[in-house]
Amino acid sequence: MTASPAPARPVGRPRLPEPLTSDPEQRVIASLVTRATAVKRADLAHPRYRRWGVPALCAALGLPSLLNPANTAALPTQLGLLVAFCVPLLWRERFPVTVFALTTAVSAVALGVGTFNGADAARAIALFNVGRHSSPRRLVIALAVTVVQLVAWATVYWTGGQLERVTRPEVVTALAIAAVCAFAGLGLAGRMVDVVVQGLEKERDQQALLAAARERARVSREMHDILGHTLAVVVGLADGAAALAPQRPERAAETLRIIAESGRDALGELRRLLAVIGAEDAPHGDAPHGDAPLAPQPGLADLDALLERFRAAGPTVALHTGGDPAGLSQGLQLAVYRIVQEALTNTLKHAAPDTSVTVALTTGDVVRVSVEDTGPARPAPTRGGGQGLVGMRERAALYRGEVTSGPNAHGGWSVHARLVPTTPLENRPA
Repeated sequence: MTASPAPARPVGRPRLPEPLTSDPEQRVIASLVTRATAVKRADLAHPRYRRWGVPALCAALGLPSLLNPANTAALPTQLGLLVAFCVPLLWRERFPVTVFALTTAVSAVALGVGTFNGADAARAIALFNVGRHSSPRRLVIALAVTVVQLVAWATVYWTGGQLERVTRPEVVTALAIAAVCAFAGLGLAGRMVDVVVQGLEKERDQQALLAAARERARVSREMHDILGHTLAVVVGLADGAAALAPQRPERAAETLRIIAESGRDALGELRRLLAVIGAEDAPHGDAPHGDAPLAPQPGLADLDALLERFRAAGPTVALHTGGDPAGLSQGLQLAVYRIVQEALTNTLKHAAPDTSVTVALTTGDVVRVSVEDTGPARPAPTRGGGQGLVGMRERAALYRGEVTSGPNAHGGWSVHARLVPTTPLENRPA
């Protein structure tokens, strides 16, 4: 057999997946894994204690056997065997197979010179480390060698008279074989626990990465909706103000005030978004008025203000509602608001300035949203085929809904959304 170095791996506090820590039936397992890892951390913090303590324990077990009158070897020989058993254990984790081979060879020498030494327990320690740090195939080979050696040891000492006081030496031999098998199994179990803990930590890391990806997608949707709509309105208003300035300067000034108000509203929403994601450098002085307050999450009560800004950019828009929109959850209201906002933004980008838009909202067991304009219609790839439509569909999917879009009979474009007022899927327990 060749030596098989076992690289040390730092062990930290295990970060177990949420189902394992929340399920009452699994909490015992989670607690055992946590405690075992805590013991491992303490062991790694003071590695010398175990490294030197185990050989010292084996030496202590071997000292009484030096006074055994049945031993035929001289005292120096017995001392040499004791040292040969214990010293290799100092490298039992780095070279488990080599240490096992050495202790097995020393045990064979002790058997040959007719000496029983209590330090022979080093073989069990070496076998444990083969299971803990080497491959299962080598563990099976080492276990087979140990069993054969135990049978030979019992045969020699039984026929030689050293076990004459033992009435059932076969039972003693069977118990010894069971004991070494247990040591081998414990070593293999320890290695399996390490593999399980690594797998649990990897799964937890993957869950954290998925959560981060979902959060990035959420922030990206919010940024797209806030900036996309505001910039579209600002561009439309600015074009109108430029056209009105020569003949109707007072109307142009009013349009500029609407542009400033739209910018302040967008800045407030952006500051709120940055505060939610933990940004400490949220812009406080970038706006014309640095004391712009943090904007709350928009809801259906803010639809009128949204439509007013849209009307100021040129198109006409009518809102029809049915049911009780105020009874919807804040999250669902935000989803509906953003869908309407994105549909209006696409209309502002792609439809004629004098287009007419109808926004219909009905609530109940199913929330239905419809945004239709009179055009002109454009090919599908240029109307809602980008990030905006993807964001609308993702928001609807959180509430088991869907979004469809396409040309309508009025020569314009329609967006229809259906959402179910239940707990959003991203907030449901795994």
